[in-house]
Amino acid sequence: MKNNKRIIAVAAAFALAVPLALTGCSGDRGSGGGDTGSGFPADATVGVALPWLGTQNWAEANDMFAEQLAEAGFKPLVQQADNKVPQQQSQIEAMIEQGASVIVVGPVDGSQLGTQLEKAKEKGILIIGYDRLLENTTGVDAVVQYGSIRTGELQGQSLLEGLKELKGDGPYNIELFAGGPADPNAPNFFTGAMSVLQPKIDDGTLVVVSGQTTFEQAATLDWDNSKAQARMDTLLSGFYSDKQIDGVLSPNDGIARAILTACAQAGQDQPVVDGLDAENESIVSIWEGHQYSTTAKPTDKLVAKTIELIQAAQKGEALPEPTSSTNNGKIDVPLYELDPVIVTKANIKEVFADDPSRLELLK
Repeated sequence: MKNNKRIIAVAAAFALAVPLALTGCSGDRGSGGGDTGSGFPADATVGVALPWLGTQNWAEANDMFAEQLAEAGFKPLVQQADNKVPQQQSQIEAMIEQGASVIVVGPVDGSQLGTQLEKAKEKGILIIGYDRLLENTTGVDAVVQYGSIRTGELQGQSLLEGLKELKGDGPYNIELFAGGPADPNAPNFFTGAMSVLQPKIDDGTLVVVSGQTTFEQAATLDWDNSKAQARMDTLLSGFYSDKQIDGVLSPNDGIARAILTACAQAGQDQPVVDGLDAENESIVSIWEGHQYSTTAKPTDKLVAKTIELIQAAQKGEALPEPTSSTNNGKIDVPLYELDPVIVTKANIKEVFADDPSRLELLK
């Protein structure tokens, strides 16, 4: 991974440039594939507001946006909010003042940026949600993400397959973990997974020993690995002193590793644990037979799709036809959704056949 400090320094230098005069690019973008107006300069400033650099996928997005926007001729202004909503609000305000023609937002909390985003849209700035939905605001033109419900379905499916493969016939004792409540994807991941798992809970194949089956009970504040490990410790001491845990639904790779650590420290046999994001550490863990699976959402494809939309708008062209749309509480938002893929030890080399850096991890 490249030096984040160097990338941030480059982005900060761009921020000192004289703000560009905005040209009309507001148009009617609300339904997707519509008029994007007369475009904007080919060297326009593009702001990218990311939530943090605390996981591999966000650190990769930070570097890729800074480099690839510059390669495309734009002036990138890439910032990270350390998972703090007020900091991200201030960063978006600054991007508006610095003359951004586009602002890409991976929100800390998708429901708390309405004031800033609506101000940006009033100024004709193109607003693209990245990886997460921008909620309860009219200030959004499109969202680029991996299908969140589909991602959850794959996680649930992978957990069932792993239990059958590694634990034999059921019933299976399991527990459920979910992501951060502020992330609009987190409840969708959980909903998708439960659409697969709930029928098996109902028929007795899966037994959630703690009884904690709602998103609110399973959620992990701020996607914090240490909080997930603490909850897993509590579940094991409270419900598994005389029984084995067979599997755990995990919303991402960091939490999966925390769950596995807690189980090992409690003297449990290794449970089947899935994950998300195909982080390097979890790729190694899967290859070595510890974590069962992850769901890959390649950052490069998500960044490339986002830049594709920006380039179309810059030329004054209609945005490509979206794959679907969703109501964010105020408007129907065009979604550009990519397909994730389950990764297990059985297919890991095939999935990463064109990614030498990932294949190197398997040696």
